[in-house]
Amino acid sequence: MDVIEDISRTIVEASTRLSKDKLNALKRAIEIETNDNASWCLSQILENYEVAQDTKFPLCDDTGIAHVIIEVGSEREITGDLLNQIHEGIELGLNNLPARPMAVKGNEIERIEQSQGLFESPGMLKPAPILIDSVNDESTYKRDISPDTLNIHFLLEGGGPEIRAKTFRVYHKRSFSNVINTAVDWLGDSLKMLGCTPSIPAIGIGRTHFEATSLLLKSIAYGNLDNQNDVEKFVTDRLNETQIGPLGLGGNTTVLGTYVNIGNQRASGVRIVSVRPSCFVEPRVACLML
Repeated sequence: MDVIEDISRTIVEASTRLSKDKLNALKRAIEIETNDNASWCLSQILENYEVAQDTKFPLCDDTGIAHVIIEVGSEREITGDLLNQIHEGIELGLNNLPARPMAVKGNEIERIEQSQGLFESPGMLKPAPILIDSVNDESTYKRDISPDTLNIHFLLEGGGPEIRAKTFRVYHKRSFSNVINTAVDWLGDSLKMLGCTPSIPAIGIGRTHFEATSLLLKSIAYGNLDNQNDVEKFVTDRLNETQIGPLGLGGNTTVLGTYVNIGNQRASGVRIVSVRPSCFVEPRVACLML
C-alpha cells in the first residue's frame, strides 16, 4: 500500500464529492421547499454537487485547509513516519486536485501582513495540527473504536465559515437551555452574514477553548444527517425558523441539519461553546482506513 498516494486520493475525494447523507438531506429540502427562489437555488446547488463529483472538480474555489483526525485502536500505533506520510499525502493531494494556492510566504510578521505574497504551489498550504481520537473519548460522538482501528479522517475547512465561527464562554446558570439557545443565537447571527447557505452548522461544548473546538471538528467528521438526535433537531428547527433560506433568498431551508457534540464538563459556572456555520459545500470529509 502506498499511503501517500492513498492520502492524496482521499484529499481529492473530500474536495469533489459529498456524503450520501448530505445529498439525501438536500433532496429532502428540495421536496418540501415552498419558496420558488429557494427551490431553484437548492436545485442548482444539487447540480453543482453532481458536476463536481462526475468531473472530479472541487466543489468550491475555496478548497479549504486540511484538518486531520486519527482514530487509533489499542493494538495500532501512530509513528513519526505515518505523520510524515500524512503531510506528504496532503501536499500531493492539494497539488493533484489542484487546490487554490493559499499558503502565505514570509516570516511570522510577514505572514500576518501577507506582505510577501503567496506560494504558487497549492501543496504548500500546511494542515492544521492533528487530532487523535481513542476509546477514552467521552462525548456525544464517542466512537466504538476496535483494537485494530487506524482511520484517518480529512476535513477541508473553508474560510467563509471560519470568519463567521465563534468560540467563547457561556454562563450556564445550571440550564442546558441557556447554553444551547446562546449557541443558536450566535449561529443565527452568523448565518445572516454567511451568504453560502444552506448550512450544516456544528457545535462543540467542552471545558476549554481547545476542547470545544476539537469536539466541533469531531462532530463534522462523524456526524450523520440521516441520524439526528433531539438536540440536533431542535437546533435545526430553530435556525430554519429564521427563514434566511438558501443564499439568503428566504425560504424553509436555512440549514440542512446540525451537529452537536457535548464532551466532559468541569465544576464551574461556565461552559465553553464553539460554533461553526458551514457553507453549502461543507462538510468536505473523507476517510482513509489503514
